[in-house]
Amino acid sequence: MNKKIVVIGTGYVGLPAALMWAKSGATVVGVDINENVVRAINERTMLINEIELQQLMEEPQVRSNLVAQTHPASGDVFVIAVPTPVHPLKKVADITYVESAIKSICPYLKKGNLVIVESTIPPMTCRNTVKPIIEEITGLSVPNDILVAHCPERILPGNIFQEIIFNDRLIGGMNEESSQLASQIYSMFVKGNLYLTDDLTAELSKLMENTYRDVNIALANEFSMICEDLGVDAKNVINYANKHPRVNILNPGIGVGGHCIPVDPWFLKEIAPYNSRLITTARLINDEMPSRIASKIRHGVSNIDNPKIIALGATYKKNCEDIRESPALEVVKILKQDGYSIKHFDPLVPTMQYDNLMSALKNADLLVILVAHTILFQELENNQEQIKNLMRNYNILIFDQ
Repeated sequence: MNKKIVVIGTGYVGLPAALMWAKSGATVVGVDINENVVRAINERTMLINEIELQQLMEEPQVRSNLVAQTHPASGDVFVIAVPTPVHPLKKVADITYVESAIKSICPYLKKGNLVIVESTIPPMTCRNTVKPIIEEITGLSVPNDILVAHCPERILPGNIFQEIIFNDRLIGGMNEESSQLASQIYSMFVKGNLYLTDDLTAELSKLMENTYRDVNIALANEFSMICEDLGVDAKNVINYANKHPRVNILNPGIGVGGHCIPVDPWFLKEIAPYNSRLITTARLINDEMPSRIASKIRHGVSNIDNPKIIALGATYKKNCEDIRESPALEVVKILKQDGYSIKHFDPLVPTMQYDNLMSALKNADLLVILVAHTILFQELENNQEQIKNLMRNYNILIFDQ
């Protein structure tokens, strides 16, 4: 399919999609307001640390078909892949990035173009925000003149290449023509099923996916609190409960992070506060977990004067480099605010890597494992005896496995 695709936002969502379309033969323009990101893409430097994406970036067809710049361009298809954070205090969706992205492409839109919103958005955003902005600025009708579809991303940092190709996708068009054309665009590289629906259904489905996971994580964390009060090993109890053929309780953890799960439930609460009481409670439970973990760490050094604490793992999940909304960062922040001497390292985060783990652990009183990267556990296991000898007090708390 000989299409020119303009992708607004070249982060974890936009850049992998741009690479896949370029590999599939489309002419692709990646647009980002960050000049460093634009420069890196044009120099074929992958800012996402996944080897498959770097290899894809270096393929001749991708190098030929993809260019990055700081401003939009004319095209056939415009893909919006910008963040939609939640307001930290009000806990409502901040869609200003989406609004700005839509406004930025309006001077380039012409009749017959397709606008795809990949960003996770509150219900009715396509109808109440995207449509009126386009119509007001361009004078064209949505979806008669300008086609619009919501096709929410479904990727997992650390495994983006596989997920962007093989995951099923929702294609939520504002009319049948929008869905059909968007389906053709994604069929250029997606090998999973493409489910055609309307925009509102797609908006709600994406929010439900992540809210479902958030609620189940909160349930596991609440079970863990009950077990702790009773002096029972929560993971052992959960393991036995999961022997039931229709039970699949998740493992409790230190909280919930990432760019979706801690954010998306608030979008549902915003539009339906009374009917989202369970959702809201689950979100609050998961949000309070870093404070509970910090309390356990305090208890672990309560008998040590001026304890030296080493925390390992800073990403929101293991075996990835993404620190967005990471509960591990919040745990360390709380302890530092309390005046504790704590150093925080992560071998997968460039700005938090240690030169030498053994040197970092010298004279430490407590080692805290917040995120159990495979490479981290291997290093700890291989040096267990040396670690015992290096630490002033050999105390280890493991909150992730």
